[in-house]
Amino acid sequence: MIEIPVHNMAGEQVDSLKIDEQSLGGEVRPVLLKQAYVRCHANRRQGSAHTRNRSEKIGSNHKLYRQKGTGNARRGNLRTNIMRGGGNAFGKKPKSWRLGMPKKMRRLAGRNAMLAKAVDGEIKIVDQLQFKKPSTKEFSQLLGKLTIDRSCLVALSNTTDSTALSAGNLENINLIRIDQLNVFDLLNHRFLLVDRPSLESWLDNGAKEQAAKAEDS
Repeated sequence: MIEIPVHNMAGEQVDSLKIDEQSLGGEVRPVLLKQAYVRCHANRRQGSAHTRNRSEKIGSNHKLYRQKGTGNARRGNLRTNIMRGGGNAFGKKPKSWRLGMPKKMRRLAGRNAMLAKAVDGEIKIVDQLQFKKPSTKEFSQLLGKLTIDRSCLVALSNTTDSTALSAGNLENINLIRIDQLNVFDLLNHRFLLVDRPSLESWLDNGAKEQAAKAEDS
């Protein structure tokens, strides 16, 4: 069992949360995490880069002058890649960078990324992460009390409340809904800040998925 401290809004430890490693994959699996990370990164690529080759450029298709007898170098038409304003010889074309991955592997990678964070002590849990009104100053003070000095992913059940508004203007702080946690965002930030009810709900949903999978098999 992994025991993660639970703090209050003053930064004081008030409790601890025990997490079973087996529910998160048992052990950290670097190869799986790397594969899932690369997939997420590739699927975020737009793939719309496009440059025009000589057939797509506008201009005369006639040879500029005859091949022999002028004393000049040989020339084709204006649209060749060696001419100013001509086409691109090896131009980029739109393509899909999407990579596939089985659903079971995707889900396991998400849980395993959480396990990696827990093992490294990079999960910061607050019993109730709530602000009466939006306050960037108070949220920044909370980060200092929790010794969060690097990039941080804040997972919330609601990304439109005063807590989300408090964190919106801070540098290296990104928000995500707890039900949208993914390998890319977890591994792309040093810390994960989450309140206890949201994390417990996420863990319970993962346990239910595993139980349903066991029944199907």
